[in-house]
Amino acid sequence: MREMWQKISNRWLYLAGALFASGLMGFGLYLQYVKHQDPCPLCMVQRVIFIAILVTFALAALHGPQRLGQRVYAALIGLISLSGIGVAARHIWIQNLPKDQVPACGPGLDYMLETMPMADVLKELMHGSGECAEKGWVFLTLGIPEWSLLCYVTLGVWALLIAFRKSVK
Repeated sequence: MREMWQKISNRWLYLAGALFASGLMGFGLYLQYVKHQDPCPLCMVQRVIFIAILVTFALAALHGPQRLGQRVYAALIGLISLSGIGVAARHIWIQNLPKDQVPACGPGLDYMLETMPMADVLKELMHGSGECAEKGWVFLTLGIPEWSLLCYVTLGVWALLIAFRKSVK
């Protein structure tokens, strides 16, 4: 296994990370448009973070960086993944609040974007709302935010593994 890991070029490994992130986005769109589970504000923030990770992995695959560049990409993906972990943790926390402590539902995203400054929109999105407390799709007893958290960790670790593996000759 280690030998195979050493033979694969970094471009293919970055591409694998990009494909994984795009698969997550595809599944999110499937849940939204086929299963009719509209994303809550925190889900939308998590989607943007997955897109940022996807774009960073895709850029790394196209760029084919050397050692320093690999570490820069790993740091970027790691930081983006950490922000995703924070948002997913907040989402999990909101979903596990007692019913009487769940935040009230706020205005829709379209309305906020039209009437509020962007800083206030971001603050409201990160705060979460009552709709974020609803548990939708569940697989193996884990909901969307738990799976998202695991995927952020996986993508961040994947980027670090690429950056700190021995160079392919």
